[in-house]
Amino acid sequence: MAKGHSRRLLGAALLVAALTSTAACSGGSEPGSSGSSGAPAPAAGQQAPAKTAAQLAREKKAALAKRRAARAAVAKKWGLRLTPLDAPAPPRTKPRITTRKGFETDGAGLPPVFTTVPTKEKIVFLTIDDGAEKDPALIRMMSELQIPYSAFLSDYVVSDDYPYFARMRTSQPRGVALHNHTLNHKYLPGLSYARQKREICGMQDVIEKKYGERPELFRPPYGNYNEDTLRAAKSCGVKAVPLWAAEAFPDHMEWREWDRDLHPGDIVLTHFRGEEDWKGSMPDMIRRVMNVITSKGYAVAKLEDYV
Repeated sequence: MAKGHSRRLLGAALLVAALTSTAACSGGSEPGSSGSSGAPAPAAGQQAPAKTAAQLAREKKAALAKRRAARAAVAKKWGLRLTPLDAPAPPRTKPRITTRKGFETDGAGLPPVFTTVPTKEKIVFLTIDDGAEKDPALIRMMSELQIPYSAFLSDYVVSDDYPYFARMRTSQPRGVALHNHTLNHKYLPGLSYARQKREICGMQDVIEKKYGERPELFRPPYGNYNEDTLRAAKSCGVKAVPLWAAEAFPDHMEWREWDRDLHPGDIVLTHFRGEEDWKGSMPDMIRRVMNVITSKGYAVAKLEDYV
């Protein structure tokens, strides 16, 4: 019995020695050890040292350079002469929008009618009207270029393909807003109040039913309106009536202002059109207008961030 007990003690001693040797040879691979691989890792429950301001600045600069390089590659892919500029962060408080001088009616408390958003930033806003042309390339192009825009839709031309505008609406991380351009694109001042209300409020109902959100912005066809137009629009939830300061085509620009130039906060109009209607495609038009906007030192911002 004594001999067997001695053999067991000897075996236990050899096992302890082997484990000790293995731990020594591991070179401090366990948490908290100080082997030759470098500084000790933080103990369980402890955080790694915070990054310095210089490290954070370098990482931010590298991320910005990477993002700009990617956007430049996309701009080249789509044939833009210049890479679009990044818009500044939107304001914490939206500017106060008032009706442009000369565009007033006698009514009080009506939605403001304007062509330019009050801002000192070198930004403009891109808006596209009606919905006749449904080019998938437009959605891809704007999504890849990360250019914000707003669509003002008329039911008589969008009703044959509501899903196209549903895809457009979700094609960018922050969405593409769909707004009201009436049911049938009538000359509104020639209609009674009741008929104007049907045109405007009817389109509010269509957009809410098809896309789940009732628009707050409305653009009258041809930019024509009267006091009845604004009263009808207000009655069904419209908050503002953006018109435009410039209009884009595939081969030229048209200007409202005497100096034929862009200004901070200008709203740019274009249309859903194709080669059957004008000299180029929707991507051709985007190339034209973006080259003009960028060459003048402007970025495109999201209208709904400001209105």
